[in-house]
Amino acid sequence: MKSRLKSVGEHGSYIFRHNLKITQLGKSGQIDEAIKVFQQMTHQNTVTHNSMISAYAKNGRISDARQLFDGMPHRNIVSWNSMIAAYLHNDMVEEARHLFDKMPARDLYSWTLMITCYTRNGKLAKAKDLFNMLPNKWNPVCWNALVSGYVKNRQFDEARRLFDEMPAKDLVSWNSMLSGYTRNGEMRLGLQFFEEMAERDVVSWNLMVDGFVEVSDLNSAWRFFEKIPNPNTVSWVTMLCGFARFGKIAEARRLFDQMPVRNVVAWNAMIAAYVQNCQVVEAISLFMEMPEKNSISYTTVINGYVRMGKLDEARQLLNQMPYRNVAAQTAMISGYVQNKRMDDAREIFCQISTRDVVCWNTMIAGYAQCGRMDEALRLFKQMGKKDIVSWNTMITGYAEVGQMDAAIKIFEEMKEKNIVSWNSLISGLTQNGSYLDALKSFMLMGHEGHKPDQSTLACGLSACAHLAALQLGVQLHQLVVKSGYATDLFVSNALITMYAKCGSISSAELLFKDIDCFDVVSWNSLIAAYALNGNGREALKLFRKMEVEGVAPDEVTFVGILSACSHAGLINQGLKLFQSMVKTYKIEPLAEHYACMVDLLGRAGRLEGAFQLVREMKIKANAGIWGALLGACRIHGNLELAKFAAEQLLELEPHKTSNYVLLSNMQAEMGRWDEVARVRRLMKERGAEKQPGWSWIELQNWLHAFLSEDPAQPRPVELRNLLRSLTAHMGNTADMPLECF
Repeated sequence: MKSRLKSVGEHGSYIFRHNLKITQLGKSGQIDEAIKVFQQMTHQNTVTHNSMISAYAKNGRISDARQLFDGMPHRNIVSWNSMIAAYLHNDMVEEARHLFDKMPARDLYSWTLMITCYTRNGKLAKAKDLFNMLPNKWNPVCWNALVSGYVKNRQFDEARRLFDEMPAKDLVSWNSMLSGYTRNGEMRLGLQFFEEMAERDVVSWNLMVDGFVEVSDLNSAWRFFEKIPNPNTVSWVTMLCGFARFGKIAEARRLFDQMPVRNVVAWNAMIAAYVQNCQVVEAISLFMEMPEKNSISYTTVINGYVRMGKLDEARQLLNQMPYRNVAAQTAMISGYVQNKRMDDAREIFCQISTRDVVCWNTMIAGYAQCGRMDEALRLFKQMGKKDIVSWNTMITGYAEVGQMDAAIKIFEEMKEKNIVSWNSLISGLTQNGSYLDALKSFMLMGHEGHKPDQSTLACGLSACAHLAALQLGVQLHQLVVKSGYATDLFVSNALITMYAKCGSISSAELLFKDIDCFDVVSWNSLIAAYALNGNGREALKLFRKMEVEGVAPDEVTFVGILSACSHAGLINQGLKLFQSMVKTYKIEPLAEHYACMVDLLGRAGRLEGAFQLVREMKIKANAGIWGALLGACRIHGNLELAKFAAEQLLELEPHKTSNYVLLSNMQAEMGRWDEVARVRRLMKERGAEKQPGWSWIELQNWLHAFLSEDPAQPRPVELRNLLRSLTAHMGNTADMPLECF
């Protein structure tokens, strides 16, 4: 009898130890190890299966969890709750409710899980309906879940009404209500509620400290921290992180050194504080001192190495980890992505057995940033659970490589779109020259109930600028004021550019004067405005003022000012500024600067000087430089140099018809008809096709575009007849005396 009891005891101890190990491995991200333990167990019980379901769920392997659940020989109520919790953990609301409805019996935890599942996903009405179905409402647990859901969704009045209706409140109830205020930045209401509390625990005090940190009131956070009767590790770490967030790293370290007890969370918080403040050497030093390390410790230091660009050291530390988790591996992938080492990133990615959404998104973003959209799309299609970041990354990636049809297709397939989705599409259309489509998307975004932010407004203004659509630009300016972005520097600079490109230089000047705090982009915007409108001397005057006020010009500044000198014929000033850029400001000339100088010298007839500058350049001449030289050659009739420039240009832009037409016209003007024929043959051989012309007009606050030979153009016959009539009328009035006008 004793031996049998001993055997049963040992058997139970064996199962208990292995169940506990599965749970621990699941929590630490070692899902493959957990699976091995589960599969190697000679005896399993219901708890074993429940532990494995939870381990799968915590590592995102929800289908494996469900498969195990469905195959269980015996299920208890914990089994059902574990599977619902798995769905909750992965935001799978409908699946959770379907399982909840099938439960043979429910306990209070079942109801709480399902209510939390709804509230976490913002489905408060369904959460309330479920709450009303509760057989007994005496226990505060479900009340707390619903109150917490309302406050997290900023419905404070409804949360307070529920709180006041509670038949019995515990400390969790009070803290649930308090956390709603503190975590949503409502510290005045939070403080008032805190003072009403008949009883408080350390959680209540910690919530107040954290709330003040979140609203950047570090002094109040410190005052509350000092008053905590018995601070725990969370109290110390919350205050430490507050100091670190605002760059007070010395105070954070002093607090760390004063802690009566430091656990691994405290060490990790201090290491993270050093990394966030770019003191990676100190972070590594502290990491070496740690008495006990976990996966977060390693991940934080790997991030530190990545920030320093020390990828080999980061990889070495990753390899030293007792067990690698997805967060550490993703940090390593991120480092490789930032340095465009996609093959190394892919190697790490392939080693990860259970990838979370952040891991997938990091890898997709890496391919997108490198322009490798085929690989990005392949991963995107393989990805099981996509979030909105996944979709937005694809839109941005396609926009960057000019594949707007693919970007629009992805956008249209999205079930839910946020402001980033719309901004990605609108900025992509703007960057790729589809300005009318960008404005149409801007309008559609408003119709679908999304409010524009500063990025949306800046893109819309940029589209108006390129179309010279002043009336629409003025409307957008009014929207900027109504939306509260009138003082936003990014938007103000876009407004200056818009008014400048629409020819309203006085409005651009007024906007510039109204800016309280300029940046170099503000100066660049107005200098470019003067250049665009031929006010070279005003541009020079503003540049000198910029220098006097101590604002260092950048590459863009010099493109603007050199262009202004070129358009105004200020040859000597332009040459001096070019020398100043190189010698005084130590800015290496870019192709854009050389193109301005070639244009400057070419307009003045100094073609040999322009050609010499091109030959002596340290960089390879681009189409802009050869185009400027070719244009100058045509003005001054230098056919030989024009021919050389055209040959270079046609190598760079073999399909651009305007280059062929310009060279052909020059040859025709000189009577070289054989050369004209040769250029036209070359144009046909290379498949250069003339792009259809298009024009547009602002009428009744909208842009009407007209594309040449567009069969979809409404009322084409009427338009042609009207054009013929106008042409005939112009011919008839050509010989009329001036007195008639």
